[in-house]
Amino acid sequence: MTAPVFVVDAVPAVGGFLLDGPEGRHAVSVKRLRAGEELVLTDGRGAWAACVVTAAEDKDRLTVEVTAVHEDPPPAPRITVVQALPKGDRGELAVETMTETGVDAIVPWAASRCITQWKGDRGLKALSKWRATAREAGKQSRRTRFPEVAELMSSKQVAALLAEADFAAVLHEDRAHPSGALATAELPEQGSIVLVVGPEGGVSPDELALFEEAGARPYRLGHSVLRTSTAGTAAAALVLGRTGRWS
Repeated sequence: MTAPVFVVDAVPAVGGFLLDGPEGRHAVSVKRLRAGEELVLTDGRGAWAACVVTAAEDKDRLTVEVTAVHEDPPPAPRITVVQALPKGDRGELAVETMTETGVDAIVPWAASRCITQWKGDRGLKALSKWRATAREAGKQSRRTRFPEVAELMSSKQVAALLAEADFAAVLHEDRAHPSGALATAELPEQGSIVLVVGPEGGVSPDELALFEEAGARPYRLGHSVLRTSTAGTAAAALVLGRTGRWS
């Protein structure tokens, strides 16, 4: 098993380091790490340090020896999922599973058929929850580069994002759509891939037209229709396998 991951503001240099605060408390009181065990410190942006525990103090202080410092390069191609806002807490579920799968960026999207709306303080709170979920899922899945969770985007803003992608797809439930299956689409080895996941009510015809004008064609995943909270994870897994990122 790989070493557990803890987040720090800046990765320390080789030598002694004190892990305290919430992360130290989690390491000592929850993980119950003791002298001689290994762990990883990361900033969530690709930098990380391999460490060995030298001592546990009180309930929230862990002294470690940093043995090596590394920098993981950004993976290629970069995979972004535009996620229409699901109902209830299914948005956080989508963020969690996409993070565990390996998505690089997640964009909340206010699609026209979304039942959930992010407005005012409620929207700020929801975005904060998505970002906290990505951070915790990144730790649990032992990533050193956590996905970026963008600000809420409108359909026009999503179209601008799609226009800049090297490959862009709108996941669509129509089996007979001429674009065919995502499993057979030609994917780039470098650059960026953007996948759009619609809301429970589907992507509207106007949005489909807007996104196609920006270069994003509709593709189906399979013969069954997935929920909006699981479609992004399934599509990302397919792309990760086909592009060699899971090799």
